Amino acid sequence: MSWIVLHYIGIISYAATGAFIALETRFSFIGVYALGFITAFGGGLIRNVIIGVPATELWEHSAILTVLITLTIIVLIPLKWIDHWRRWGLFFDSIGLASFALQGAMLASEVFSNDLGVMILAALFTGVGGGMIRDVIAGRKPLALKEEIHAILTILCALSIWLGWDSPLELTLTVLIVIIIRMSAIHYNWRLPLPCHNDERSEFRMPLNFRLLFKKAVGKSSYKNGK
Repeated sequence: MSWIVLHYIGIISYAATGAFIALETRFSFIGVYALGFITAFGGGLIRNVIIGVPATELWEHSAILTVLITLTIIVLIPLKWIDHWRRWGLFFDSIGLASFALQGAMLASEVFSNDLGVMILAALFTGVGGGMIRDVIAGRKPLALKEEIHAILTILCALSIWLGWDSPLELTLTVLIVIIIRMSAIHYNWRLPLPCHNDERSEFRMPLNFRLLFKKAVGKSSYKNGK
């Protein structure tokens, strides 16, 4: 039961984000459906390939129908409403990230007898795979490569399953925790204090006195050349 709930929450959330981004990019309605399906099933496809589960298990009629209905509803929404999607886009993306990461960890736990390493890989690729494919097709920088919090939260999901948090209440609590942490990280711009980030923003700056002398020297040189 928990698996089914997570599965449908994930595909609906990720299908919605794919559709909203397609509409923002001014894709045709075919593009909306294509990007929605790719986002909904892309992460699961990568996960199944990695852990050796047949990809055909993804093609359940109920799941495909759910995504189709979700995308059709979004396509029929008046275009002026799409401008408000950013308020909810990251929220839906966080729900998809949490539910898909938990789903990937649960499947890997069943196939590999609770192997933590495989569970982390399955959670990571299931959680961020569809979103990365979506962003690349839409010509955007993948969020998963810009935010360290993506990987950290998928690892958190894998650890929760590894520790036995698999009841509906515990899974719901994990999803809520992931959403709160992700939205807080976006709001407060949390990033890991890595040396490379400091180097990106650092510039060579001379002390004030040397800068003034440098400007005077350049000014004199330009004046002499003008003469």
